[in-house]
Amino acid sequence: MDPSDNKVTTLEELKLLKNKLQIRRDRFGRRDKDTINENESSFFRNANLSASVNNELISQVGPSSMSSTRTYSPESSSKEPSNIEYEKLVREYFTNNLHSKCTFPIESYELLKRLATWQSVRTIPFTKISLYNLEKALRTLSNIWGPNVMLIKEKQIGKSKRLVVEKVDIEKFGVINVFESSIESDDPSMLDKSLQLTTSVNGSKKRKIEDLTDDTALKEINELLDKPSFKEVEEKQSLYDLCIMLDKKSSKDKLIMEMFRSTNNSFREFCVYGTKVDCRKQRRTNRACNRLHFRPMLRSHTELDLGDCSYLNTCHRMDTCKYVHYELDDDEEHWTYEKRRQIPPAVANYFWLKVFTPPKKVLPPQWINCDVRKFEFSILGKFTVIMADPPWDIHMTLPYGTMTDDEMKAMAISDLQDDGLIFLWVTGRAMELGRECLAIWGYERADELVWIKTNQLQRLIRTGRTGHWLNHSKEHCLVGIKGNPEGLNWGLDCDVLVGEVRETSRKPDEVYGLIDRLAPGKRKLEIFGRQHNTRPGWMTLGNQLDDVRLYENDVFERFNERYPEKPCRLTQLPADY
Repeated sequence: MDPSDNKVTTLEELKLLKNKLQIRRDRFGRRDKDTINENESSFFRNANLSASVNNELISQVGPSSMSSTRTYSPESSSKEPSNIEYEKLVREYFTNNLHSKCTFPIESYELLKRLATWQSVRTIPFTKISLYNLEKALRTLSNIWGPNVMLIKEKQIGKSKRLVVEKVDIEKFGVINVFESSIESDDPSMLDKSLQLTTSVNGSKKRKIEDLTDDTALKEINELLDKPSFKEVEEKQSLYDLCIMLDKKSSKDKLIMEMFRSTNNSFREFCVYGTKVDCRKQRRTNRACNRLHFRPMLRSHTELDLGDCSYLNTCHRMDTCKYVHYELDDDEEHWTYEKRRQIPPAVANYFWLKVFTPPKKVLPPQWINCDVRKFEFSILGKFTVIMADPPWDIHMTLPYGTMTDDEMKAMAISDLQDDGLIFLWVTGRAMELGRECLAIWGYERADELVWIKTNQLQRLIRTGRTGHWLNHSKEHCLVGIKGNPEGLNWGLDCDVLVGEVRETSRKPDEVYGLIDRLAPGKRKLEIFGRQHNTRPGWMTLGNQLDDVRLYENDVFERFNERYPEKPCRLTQLPADY
């Protein structure tokens, strides 16, 4: 089913509004004599028209006319239009260019004369009951569509009260006419067709049905009807208070954040002006700011007119490239740095001993040089966190081998975890393939990291060596969850990393800090790693590592039992472990 069918259009809202106002109409304008007699008796009991009005009608129209077909009597009641007929007449009169805006205001009596003389298929007996029915129709139209469409007022004229039409929005009346005609039509599809119409108003200007929503009266009624009840407000307020309570960080969460926060202000920002010379010039001082700066590397072959190199420090032709390259300007200008406020020792000791279990001292880096496509993962045991940067086949020339999609899906990643998280780096082509692999391995996608790539000058990369149609300035890392992992610090970090690009396929070091804060002291595994990826507390697998280094005795024994043809030696822990 089309989702647009579920939307309530303006026409349907107007139709519902008429039902809510309990306006009961005769679709075909038929009324029996009992209804007319009832209206007649009600008129003579409550009508404000006096006998002078009837005399005025006779004097202006003529005795002969009033005494013939236009004189009201029970016998001629069949010729008297009903209220619904008068409403149709008024709508047609105002929407057929028969009334100019300059003739407002107009009295109901004058309007009745014009309707009576108008060439229409309906015959109007010019009587007191005709004037009464017309005024009743005007009141109905004004009540339904609001004063912005038709504004009427009651004025004292002589000894009688008359209705005066002060203003009519002819454009909106044209839209209303289409709406009313579609409802009164015998064709059930007429209303659906009118929903698609753009109604022509005054023969030239076009106006959509939705413009009726500008009507203030309709908006006020809709707002009143849509306003929640006291019970609904009370229920929503309780849910709102519950959400605030659940989202509010506890004292434990705040202390965990403080424990992982840097206390020596080791993080330093890069200056937006780049070099110290430009920084002094822009700040109009003799001293550069305390942020990090760069200095240009000017060689004999450098041509300043060419500008900066697109690849900067990742350029493969650094020794011959004529463009400008940069290096970090580490000459200190003796700035002093204020340390962060530390947690009181008493609070910190209580936190570590009573509230939070401190992470045990992690092992030094471990790694195994192997072909991960054929390696027996079960000998490694279970891990809380796994990170993988697979060599996806992206149909480009790469300085390393790649794996096919089927080889990736066939990997026994499920043997490495019962409960935990996996961080899977994917390229643009492998975005959906990575999700398929997570499902095959038994994971559910829980989140996604985005690495925004910057160059050496901390600017967004706009040129590079990746991408078929557009240069890639970001990479994605899918986060999958399996089982019910415990002891994780949720909500500490953001899902966006901003880091500098280095060697081909090398990921930012910030991701290791993010994972270590998420799962401190837990066993972690990196697949498809290289020597620069080895980290304390991590085990790394890959075919570009230096042999085998293991500190865990059980892993060492299982490895030698499974691969007796290439046994390894158990590495002794340092003395301080």
